[in-house]
Amino acid sequence: MKKTILTTVIALFCLTASAQYRVMSNVTTPDEGANWSVDNFTNNLGVGYQINNDVMVGIQKNNDDYDFVGRYSLTGNLYLSVQMPTEDAADNMTLGVGMSVKCWDDLYVEPNYTTKDGESSFNIGLSYKL
Repeated sequence: MKKTILTTVIALFCLTASAQYRVMSNVTTPDEGANWSVDNFTNNLGVGYQINNDVMVGIQKNNDDYDFVGRYSLTGNLYLSVQMPTEDAADNMTLGVGMSVKCWDDLYVEPNYTTKDGESSFNIGLSYKL
């Protein structure tokens, strides 16, 4: 029993020690007549866990709800993304492709193109690797 507990603790320690967490957000434009504020950068704040060099999973705020997010890296900085709500996930899935451009240290600007129900949009995101 002691060996099992010790093995579990060591495995969890190694898993968290090698983990790459990422804080991410999409920048939203203010409504007509409104000014830019911090809310434009934090409305879609999320946290992702980099499982390996190619796969990241996480959760991201979407107005008052939370969505699951996933990314798959195609090349060094090009990725495919999926975002789906916790309710009716398969019916409301958002698919996209994006690029991570390193700006400074571990800060990235991420232009991305997403589509949902035949409507497409171009977005700008920010992320920071912890």
